[in-house]
Amino acid sequence: MLTVDVDRLELRPGSRLLDVGCGAGRHVRATRRMRGVTGVGIDLGREEVAATARSLHELDALPEEAGGTVDGASPWLVARASGYALPFAPGSFDCVIVSEVLEHLHDDARALREVSRVLRPGGVLAVSVPRTWPEAVCWALSKRYRNTPGGHLRIYRRSEIASLVQRSGYRITGSHFAHALHAPFWWLKCAVGVDDENSPLVRLYHRFLVWDLMENPRITRWLEAALNPFLGKSLVLYAVKE
Repeated sequence: MLTVDVDRLELRPGSRLLDVGCGAGRHVRATRRMRGVTGVGIDLGREEVAATARSLHELDALPEEAGGTVDGASPWLVARASGYALPFAPGSFDCVIVSEVLEHLHDDARALREVSRVLRPGGVLAVSVPRTWPEAVCWALSKRYRNTPGGHLRIYRRSEIASLVQRSGYRITGSHFAHALHAPFWWLKCAVGVDDENSPLVRLYHRFLVWDLMENPRITRWLEAALNPFLGKSLVLYAVKE
């Protein structure tokens, strides 16, 4: 379930990609299907880093024809680190992904300055944040959603996140919305209670999302592509460091 379209990242053999706040590692895993691309993931969470490492080891153990790591893939690295103090030299990466992270940070501008330090001039930045109106619906439905420790601190308007990226030294080159099918799931969760795991509607919709993820049927890909401009839960921006 990729939020960022990796085909827009201009990755090629020899490229180095950093995923800041990698979570479960979905974008780092994508690099295992690319020859010669080094994927690095960092996250503050111990469990997230461990889960990402396990999944990467599992991919490396699978044959290529079964969806495993391709022949000629570069090494990978996953580590615990803060987005405010990345343990890498200036200009170390050709591409940096910051997906669904900035809304959790008290100082988003500081984090982007640190990202800019480790991204080479001309490198590609991909940023995603929750889209304004689907996120506002979640906040309106649930006080718990917006007050969860470690949760979302702000709702970005498109102009605000674009301005933040541009002020950090980037030229925006493209954008899109993603995960339209996930917006109703979170509205349901907020309506019944974000901690309620027994709601029949939430469980049924979750089963649908898992089925969609595992089976990847063409009809839901078409449906989500059609709905993303209207219902997409995430806004994704692509930019080049000037």
